[in-house]
Amino acid sequence: TIAKEIVAFIPPTPEIDRAVAAPPGFINFILKNDWLNQQVDSILAVGDVYGNIRLGNNLKVQIEFVSVNPTGPLHVGHGRGAVLGSTLANVLTAADYIVEREYYINDAGSQVIAFIKSIYARYLQALGQSAELPTDGYQGGYVVDMAKEIIAEYGDKFSKMPESQAIAELEKIGLKKMLAQIQADLELLGVTFDVWFSEKSLFQNGQYDAAMRMLEKGGYILKREGATWFVSTALGEDKDNVVIRSDGSPTYFGTDIAYHYDKFLKRKFNLVINIWGADHLGHVSRMKAVVGALGIDPERLKVIISQLVTLRRGGEIVRLSKRSGDIITLHELVEEVGSDACRFFFLSRTADAQMDFDMELAKKQSTDNPVYYVQYAHARIASILRLAEERGIKFDDGDVSLLTCEPELTLIRKMLQLPEIVEVIAQTLEPHHLTYYAQDLATVFHSFYKQCRVVSKDEVLTKARLKLVKAAKQVLARTLNLMGMNAPERM
Repeated sequence: TIAKEIVAFIPPTPEIDRAVAAPPGFINFILKNDWLNQQVDSILAVGDVYGNIRLGNNLKVQIEFVSVNPTGPLHVGHGRGAVLGSTLANVLTAADYIVEREYYINDAGSQVIAFIKSIYARYLQALGQSAELPTDGYQGGYVVDMAKEIIAEYGDKFSKMPESQAIAELEKIGLKKMLAQIQADLELLGVTFDVWFSEKSLFQNGQYDAAMRMLEKGGYILKREGATWFVSTALGEDKDNVVIRSDGSPTYFGTDIAYHYDKFLKRKFNLVINIWGADHLGHVSRMKAVVGALGIDPERLKVIISQLVTLRRGGEIVRLSKRSGDIITLHELVEEVGSDACRFFFLSRTADAQMDFDMELAKKQSTDNPVYYVQYAHARIASILRLAEERGIKFDDGDVSLLTCEPELTLIRKMLQLPEIVEVIAQTLEPHHLTYYAQDLATVFHSFYKQCRVVSKDEVLTKARLKLVKAAKQVLARTLNLMGMNAPERM
């Protein structure tokens, strides 16, 4: 009844044919056909930036993602966070935000020291000298390979130095090599960063000391049991958290406080988005608490937890690398199934859901594979437009008012949803909506293609439909582009 009463007050508009009340209280708006088909020209006029919306008003957003310790190669789980972060960055840019992509390099912790000592031990062993791997050392074959690389480039010079000097020299070389490998693997996946931020710089440039002084001044720092604590309980947390250990070294949480002080108060980002792995779930609430203690609205910090990935080949779970007998690296996965398949599959579930990644399906050249299905729709449209070009058909003057049959109008309605999808993702930070939209758009196009011959003897209708398919190609390409995927012209 209420819906019917509201409908009675809805005035006519150029876009709306009518509004209809539907049980149990919905209102459906029916778009006018003559407004709908004119949107084909509007989409074509906008061009490659179709889907862009004015939402962010140039607010500064930082997305920090991947940020793996530079102590080993990236594995499959890191790839999921990488794709989530880079796709979100694309969408937020389309939604009128100024976006900075950042990788936080954990180059100041004990794990880096253990990694460098492991390289040093393997380096000496490769030179035939006796050396023990540290108890907290890194066992992977990649450490042995790196030690051999260093010998090939530098010879035995580090074996002739005092150990402390050799480790200091190897730290620069080892970190540079590891970061170069991480960067190369991410670029294979189509992921790049604007900023590579060093944890060490927080101590060198004074952010760490400034953040601790600010918390102390606010009454949030307490010294007990020889350590320094952040009084999280004063902000509703279950327990207080150590920021400086009794030996004077900062905890992971302590450096993270300084890092967020730098993000919000030094670089003045309006919004900070962190994409963390499932093992960081317990870190979220205390991080929001400390941001509040720094005088920043905790709502300006958004944390997305990226859940675990299980690799499968059909029904069989894959745990080990064929090449190294160890964990499967991101590099191996991208090499085997391709960047586009990796990106689409990683995006196809919400970040907080664990996912199965079927490597066999990802490589399949059939419509069972959603990546193939979507890209094939784009390639099919490209082939139609090539046919028109070969036949010398010019269609810039095509009359879109002739697009009145249901498959045509359904395709236009679906194309018009892209700006809404961009808005939903920008507001919810859930980029998986793009994969569903891409599949829906491909399905609607394939259905139109079966029912409506594009290039026919009817010259006037041919021109109108060529305009429609050109617009569909543009929208599908933009959707793929937002996901960081290729839009192939041929398949």
